[in-house]
Amino acid sequence: VQLQASGGGLVQAGGSLRLSCAASGSIFSINTMAWFRQAPGKQREFVAAITNDGRMSFADAVRGRFTISRDNAKNTVYLQMNSLRPEDTAVYYCNADRITSRDSRRYNNLWGQGTLVTVSS
Repeated sequence: VQLQASGGGLVQAGGSLRLSCAASGSIFSINTMAWFRQAPGKQREFVAAITNDGRMSFADAVRGRFTISRDNAKNTVYLQMNSLRPEDTAVYYCNADRITSRDSRRYNNLWGQGTLVTVSS
């Protein structure tokens, strides 16, 4: 099972970007899919998460500006980022936890490779 993130890029402050992260492999279910980010010189921090039944949570710094959604049929999670600020500049990582494969294997806490978001002022 692997995660592949995409959608990062350079955007001006106030603009929008949409990140995607697709899980590949023989997957039966994924409990929680999430986004984290790591700015230069800082620790990785939580951004948003969504469970397979649609419960969402957000970091205070992004609540009201970012939305998270998922397509369970495609094992894909999305992060819609609006009203972007320079302080949102970071490498964004997707995370998937409590994955069950079709042959009943369990995977926990998998990470994607990261996608860079740069917000210019």
